[in-house]
Amino acid sequence: MIPESFIQDLLARVDVVDVVGRYVQLRKGGANLLGLCPFHKEKSPSFTVSPTKQFYHCFGCGAHGTAISFLIEHTGASFPEAVRTLAGSVGMTVPETERSPRQRQLDRQRKQEVSRHEQVLESARQHYLNGLKRSSRAIEYLKGRGLSGEIAARFGLGWSGEDRRGLTAVFPDYEDPMLVECGLVIEAEDGRRYDRFRERIMFPIRNGRGKLIGFGGRIIGKGEPKYLNSPETPLFSKGRELYGLWESRAGVRREGCVLVVEGYMDVVGLAEHGLDNAVATLGTATTPEHVQKLLRASNKVVFSYDGDQAGTRAAWRALQACLPQMRDDVSVRFLFLPAEHDPDSYIKAYGDKAFRASLEEAVSLSRFMLDELGRRHRLDEAEGRAACVHEALPLLASMPQNAYRLQVEREFAQLVLLTPEELSGLLERARATGRPVEQARGQPQGGGRGFTRPTGESSPAAMAPVQSGAPWDDAGSQPWLEIPPDEGYPVTEALQPGPPGGNRRGARQAAGTRHSVTPMAKQLLRLLIAHPQLVEGLGDQQLEILGHGP
Repeated sequence: MIPESFIQDLLARVDVVDVVGRYVQLRKGGANLLGLCPFHKEKSPSFTVSPTKQFYHCFGCGAHGTAISFLIEHTGASFPEAVRTLAGSVGMTVPETERSPRQRQLDRQRKQEVSRHEQVLESARQHYLNGLKRSSRAIEYLKGRGLSGEIAARFGLGWSGEDRRGLTAVFPDYEDPMLVECGLVIEAEDGRRYDRFRERIMFPIRNGRGKLIGFGGRIIGKGEPKYLNSPETPLFSKGRELYGLWESRAGVRREGCVLVVEGYMDVVGLAEHGLDNAVATLGTATTPEHVQKLLRASNKVVFSYDGDQAGTRAAWRALQACLPQMRDDVSVRFLFLPAEHDPDSYIKAYGDKAFRASLEEAVSLSRFMLDELGRRHRLDEAEGRAACVHEALPLLASMPQNAYRLQVEREFAQLVLLTPEELSGLLERARATGRPVEQARGQPQGGGRGFTRPTGESSPAAMAPVQSGAPWDDAGSQPWLEIPPDEGYPVTEALQPGPPGGNRRGARQAAGTRHSVTPMAKQLLRLLIAHPQLVEGLGDQQLEILGHGP
């Protein structure tokens, strides 16, 4: 732990103007300096830096802090990394608390393991990247999906090849345990090894600091699952990571919001049409950790889901994850596309203007919650209203005590014919009696939500389809997959992949071939037999266990 006294000495030595000035163009404005806020989109400067008080503040979005917090929020650095960066810039050495020889040895081993892990992943990334350059089949597939070589290069897309042991070309010691630990190779029960990713377009996965931590693959032939992520590893946990968060950081600041989609093909497809602020969950429901990262990136978040029943269920789970983190300055909205479309297909069919117009009509979190609660219960009778209150109490209780919660409580009280005071009394009674603040049931019943097209938008048949052909013909002047010079992506690090669009509608199924059943697979099968409704909640890792085998 870094001593607090050192933090104060460091802040006294560094100048917040110099730190912020490396990233934001500042001009004099009285006693302070002014600039366009790097944390939200604006045309007139509302971002101020005070040389005398040594802090920054934005009157537009409320961003506020010291030189350390600026580096953390703007660059994605951790607290220790930000402190070390600033200390190095002023010639200070960060003191480390005294640790036992055993602790120091464990730290060294962990750092060596992480370094080795990253080296293995980077070697695989280069192999996949080179494979895409040589594969006309994979390139034709990406062209057919409307992706240009520039976007493929920007997101570091690759090709796994079709060989069962293709990685032997990169790793002569194919029996190295690290290949299994990194999730690149699967070892069957009989000891045979084979590549996890075969016949797949590869999406490098980065964390919020731009470090390569895993891969996702989209199969282009027949087979299941359609989308496959790296398994849980010491570096990668899909419940904590968002695909595209590193790549979209500039787009999020430019657009003033972050758009959450369900698949990494959605992320790259939207980027092809100029929407660079999209991120995706990695084949799992939205978690509180996801929400924390989203709200660090922007105080405006839009979740985009299909308008069918599965999309409504996914949106409800995202709502539950958001409620405990809803501040007065936060805006969370939900966009429900027609059931036959995902963001990638919708923007190809109707264009970016129509998609942006639909974003403007996204429904607020409070409206979605109240409408969904009202749809589940008979509000024209006392029993239905009481049941609605019973379901809503844990949701309301999970929200922080602020003005936003008061507004939601008042609207809900009107919905169920209660006064705000009566609803507050029920909440207090539930808290006093120790009723657990469990999340309300997360499986909305009934059909999917309807979708209202933006004002003035024609029906699909009446609209002229947008030309989605990629600018591949320009490859003569710019080599395919060559990263443009103004893109600041490190060449030694890859980009971060996200959740499967094919999985977004619950269409995953275990492979049809019979394989030997592992103990873990038996446990999962027993659980699914007893609770068949859990099938839709399975992630890629569990599905892979069920279909374990080459």
